[in-house]
Amino acid sequence: MNAQNPLPESNSLDWICPDLTAYWKLAKVKTCNQIVLKAKQGQSYHLFSSQEGFALRYFTGKFTFTKVQHICQQEFGETLPADFVINLLQKLIELNILALDEKMSGDSQDLEPLNILFKKHDFPKTFLKLKDCVQWIKHPEGYWILRNPEDVKFIQVSEQDKTIIDQLGHRPIAAVAAEFCISQNQIKYLLQMLTVTAMLEGTTPPQPPKRKFNPMQLLFFRIPLFNPDPWLSQHINNLRWVWTQPFALLLGVFLTVAALMGYSQHGELLQTGQQLLTHSGSSLLLPFGLLTMLVVTLHELGHAFTLKHYGGIIPQIGLLIIMFMPAAYTDTSDSYCLVKRYQRVLVIGAGVLVQLIIAAISLFLWNGSSPGTWLNFLSYLLMSAALFTIALNLNPLAKFDGYYLAVALTGINNLRSRSFGFYKNLFTRKPIQETGKDALILAIYAPLSLVYIYFVFGFLFVRIADWSFTNIPILSLMLLLIWAIYYFLPQDN
Repeated sequence: MNAQNPLPESNSLDWICPDLTAYWKLAKVKTCNQIVLKAKQGQSYHLFSSQEGFALRYFTGKFTFTKVQHICQQEFGETLPADFVINLLQKLIELNILALDEKMSGDSQDLEPLNILFKKHDFPKTFLKLKDCVQWIKHPEGYWILRNPEDVKFIQVSEQDKTIIDQLGHRPIAAVAAEFCISQNQIKYLLQMLTVTAMLEGTTPPQPPKRKFNPMQLLFFRIPLFNPDPWLSQHINNLRWVWTQPFALLLGVFLTVAALMGYSQHGELLQTGQQLLTHSGSSLLLPFGLLTMLVVTLHELGHAFTLKHYGGIIPQIGLLIIMFMPAAYTDTSDSYCLVKRYQRVLVIGAGVLVQLIIAAISLFLWNGSSPGTWLNFLSYLLMSAALFTIALNLNPLAKFDGYYLAVALTGINNLRSRSFGFYKNLFTRKPIQETGKDALILAIYAPLSLVYIYFVFGFLFVRIADWSFTNIPILSLMLLLIWAIYYFLPQDN
């Protein structure tokens, strides 16, 4: 299609604006109320009005045309033309900043917005080109994983989808759709996945939508801290002996001896715990909490170093608040790109394995120290903290290590959502896609998960509500009313 032809408006507002920031930058003209768009390479520049400059700030690969139009109307009022963003896009095409695929056929107009190209300098020839960093990974179960290590994103596609994606950068979309006898909507969905996961040149992962506050969020929320990947990469080579067979054998013997020793002393261990609670009581909370934080930190490093050993990327470590208790988390989502199941199991189980090692070392220290000494006291508390966190982590009904371990062992991704979807299809008499062993696992998991959620969150809700309305009834009612008004008021899109 010729770049001078009018831009089709039928479905273009549903698509994400191209990311201009990779090749262009905005600047304000000091002598007038205009904005200049300057090329990062070369001397090219173009002048735009202040309104157009405002809109161009959102051409970052994260916002749809509809969203940008809405933002501009909020900023400049309803007098702004309804086709303002479309006209701006047409202007970018006319200025040769963007272009449309000239090979598009007339029956594929609804896909034309996807064929916007950068034309200046040495920019990529097609907007549909995959980033150079993305990798195709063949999974033993027959599907493909497209991995984006730059943004730590991935998608799972079929063999046919892989072939389609490989051809999109070289052939018109309509021709690809015709060859594989698929609808253009299917290709649109595929391209949306590529855009959301930032697989395409000029795209970045969209920010998650802002949602209204819900008091239940206080029971579970994350606070990102930092990116540990550079530090892990710097030190991983010094620790690779940990994942060797000789060390695994020695570790197995060590843990077996510790388990047998602990079992033979379980009566004495329980008695010691009761004595500590009787004599120290609440004064144990601070040292126990600090030791628990130490255990959790080492636990997360176990996940991180194991994934790094197998070539994964760990983009984030942070704090995790669970039911008002501090914990930590490690973003190990890149482990899904490990095609060997035992590697995924080791990444997930590494944290619990670290806790078992801590508990075993603490048991030996407790046995080797004299009763009443600080070493005897701390080693017992450390062992208790390790065993306590193991019990929490191995629960597969909550989204802790036990859940992800169950996912890795069964090979059923999204175990919880698929289990509820299984019953939804069953009750609505829709076709059930799951068969055999997977169907049995899903059928068992959903009811157990519901029972767990009912008892845990039901208990917490009753206790918190009882305390609040008993001790601060007026304040509780006011807060509840304020939140209800806030939550149920319409939200701007």
